Order: sequence, then C-alpha cells, then structure tokens
Amino acid sequence: MSILHQPSDAQIAKILTETRVIALVGASANPARPSNEVGNFLAAQGYKVIPVNPGQAGKILFGQTCVASLAEIDEPVDMVDIFRRSEAVLEVVEEALLRLKGLKTVWMQLGVINASAAALATAQGADVVMDRCPKIEIARLGLAPVGESGLS
Repeated sequence: MSILHQPSDAQIAKILTETRVIALVGASANPARPSNEVGNFLAAQGYKVIPVNPGQAGKILFGQTCVASLAEIDEPVDMVDIFRRSEAVLEVVEEALLRLKGLKTVWMQLGVINASAAALATAQGADVVMDRCPKIEIARLGLAPVGESGLS
C-alpha cells in the first residue's frame, strides 16, 4: 500500500470498484452541503454509505441511520470518506484505524490534506487519497455503479 498523493486513474478506479461500504465522516442533512450531495450520490451508485456526525446521530441520511462516531459502526467498512478540516483529520484516522478493522482506504475530500494522518494510515496498511472527491472521480472515470462493473 502507498500514500496516493497523485493517484493514477487505475489506482482510483481500483479503490472505487473494490469499495462497497463507506463511512462518511462529517455527514450533513443539509442538501446544500457537499457531504450531503456526495453521500447521496455514492448511495445512488450502490455503495452503502454510513453517515457519521454526532449532531445528526439517529437521523436517516443516504438510506442509513447516522451514527455519532466510528466506534458505533459494527460492520466491516472499506473506506472512510472524510469531510472535516485538515487539522481534524488525524483524530478521525486514529479512530478509524482503531475501530474499523480491515479498513482499506482513507479518503480525504477536496481541500483536505493531512500528511501525518496519511503516514499513519499507510503504516497500518491502508491506501490514502487526499484532496480528491469520489463523486468527481467516478464521473470523470466513467465508472459503473457498484455491482454493475463485473468486479466483486
């Protein structure tokens, strides 16, 4: 595994086609917020998107019940998609690595960059993507919805 500062299209496609369950940290119920738009898009693409936000806990977002923290997720998660300020990311990644065994990818949204968090995740065997948006990458790469790509 490696820190994917400048991931190739093939690396991004591999991550997005192998991912099935995404914990979306910083989920918002406000349709004007990017995290809401991206979460709904990813759910419509066939991903299971588990919203994480203590202020929204118990609400239904993206077809799932929002949880207050990553510690409340009791199923395998492939990717953590982080909508938080760069300086808050290290704490999120530490919790993700502690609580989500088998986590494959730490994805930091557009404008979100934290080298310490990236190094920690990589040292624990996870791929890291920073300053990118999966919604944009899926559209740009023309990826089929989950389950329709022929990959499992």
